[in-house]
Formats: sequence, C-alpha cells, structure tokens
Amino acid sequence: MDVYAALADPVRRSLLVQLADEGACRVADLTAGRGISRPAVSRHLRVLGEAGLVRGQDVGRERHYRLETAPLGEVVDYARRLAGAALAPPTDEPSVLPADVPPALPTDAPSAPPTDAPSVLPADVPPAPPVGEHVLDALDLEVRRTVREHRPGEAPHTAATDNTEETA
Repeated sequence: MDVYAALADPVRRSLLVQLADEGACRVADLTAGRGISRPAVSRHLRVLGEAGLVRGQDVGRERHYRLETAPLGEVVDYARRLAGAALAPPTDEPSVLPADVPPALPTDAPSAPPTDAPSVLPADVPPAPPVGEHVLDALDLEVRRTVREHRPGEAPHTAATDNTEETA
C-alpha cells in the first residue's frame, strides 16, 4: 500500500496522531470516541500496516499497535520539496514536478523556511490530503456498511417475537 494513499483518509490520520501522542494502543482504545466500529478501526489499521505506518504486537490476549515513523520520511521529503518550490522566486518557465516522488532536499538545505519568509500555509489551516475527498467515498460506504443500525419501529428477530413453530 502506498503511504500517500494510506494518509489520504482523515480517520487513518487521526489514528496516527493518537498513536504518536499516546504510544502503543489496543483497537478498543483507538475506537473510543470515534463513532465507528472496532472492525472499521481494524480495517484502517490493516491499511496503515500495509503501508508500514503501524505495527501490531501481541501482548497476551491483546494486540497493541504502535506508530512506525520510517515511511513518513518520504512524505516529509516530498513536503519539503513542495515548500521549497513555493518559496522560490517566480520564474518565466512553469515549474513541473515529476509524477514520481522527488528526491530529498540536499542536507545543507534548511528544514524549515526562514522566519522572515512568508508561510506556505497559515498555522491554523491543516494541509489538504494529496487526493480529493471524492476518492474517500468508497471507504465511507464501507464503514457505514459495518455499522448495524436498526430502523425505527422494527424489532430485532428474537424467539419471543417469532410466530413460527420449531419441529424436531
């Protein structure tokens, strides 16, 4: 799985933030307060694991997930390249970035823009995901399918409400 595709979903990004803040967590801990089911969180963790962003470790009967930061180096290098292009003086030639992930900036390049340079994004605006929101519609549908909702007025099937007789 591509790191960029894994980071495209806001739920997966929030899971990574929680793992970065709290350290290793169980699925139950990661599900609390999200409004989605444990199976949905498990599927998100599977995608993040395929991208190498999380690693699960069995601890007794539980599985604890922790953040793996090595794959994020590619994203950081890419963001630095874009930030460097945005801060460069304009030229007459259009700048076209290659389709593949660009190489890292030279080590002598500053890791952050100088304080007197204009900011690429305001501090209170989070960066947009590298894909459009329409790409995430399929995942939203998958998550909704995993949540069982009972329609108002419909009773769940139980033995007490079943009018059929069982025969031996």
